[in-house]
Amino acid sequence: MSALRLSAEPLAGLPEVAPGDDLAEIVARASARSAPAIEDGDVIVISQKVVSKSEGRLRPLADVQPSDRAHDLARTLGKDPRTVQVVLDESTEVLRAERGVLITRTRHGLVCANAGVDQSNVPGEDVVCLLPIDPDASARKIRARLRGLLGAAPAVVVADSFGRAWRLGQADVAIGCAGLAPLDDRRGGRDAEGRELTATIDAVADEAASAAALARDKAGREAVVVIRGLERYVTDDDGAGAAAIVRPRDEDMFT
Repeated sequence: MSALRLSAEPLAGLPEVAPGDDLAEIVARASARSAPAIEDGDVIVISQKVVSKSEGRLRPLADVQPSDRAHDLARTLGKDPRTVQVVLDESTEVLRAERGVLITRTRHGLVCANAGVDQSNVPGEDVVCLLPIDPDASARKIRARLRGLLGAAPAVVVADSFGRAWRLGQADVAIGCAGLAPLDDRRGGRDAEGRELTATIDAVADEAASAAALARDKAGREAVVVIRGLERYVTDDDGAGAAAIVRPRDEDMFT
């Protein structure tokens, strides 16, 4: 069996994305200038930030009226109460509030810092960016549009950077995907010694997101990365999406 190889290359020449922009068209135009062009079997990893911008998920803090709870948390955390209010609005549950960070469960079921709300790479001093309302739906929409523009349907991953509870640093994970098997359940298979695998489930979509993060400059408008070599995980149908990666509440031993 030949060795499997992966490549991850940012799409060059992407413009600043604004609300209402057709993100798939932007990707298709950039693909026309690249070699080789995007094709079936490729995985397109797109930064959450540009997906959110294109969908208008920007909120001016001037429009936010903080609640008493937001003011209380802001005093404890040393944060702007308006930003805290936006985080609360995007959350179903506050799990931790310490060391300047709110750990919350978002409406999507994601457990992350500040409900994914941040100001990095957002034009304006008092504007925050929110996660897409439905990242899997965003990925499906982009994939369908790319099919029409390119005649090819690469898998699409919407990626965001998350901290990890037991490790330092951040790693990009998939918060949305379409056309990619998000998990590869290898339980029941055998290891090199013939022992049965009982717990091995590869987080394919998360690993694709992290691979893309290593290939791009987050300050260099390299918000889209093309990964090749994952064809065995790319599917004709859109599939279960990244929602399938979220651990069910009854299996969550930590939050």
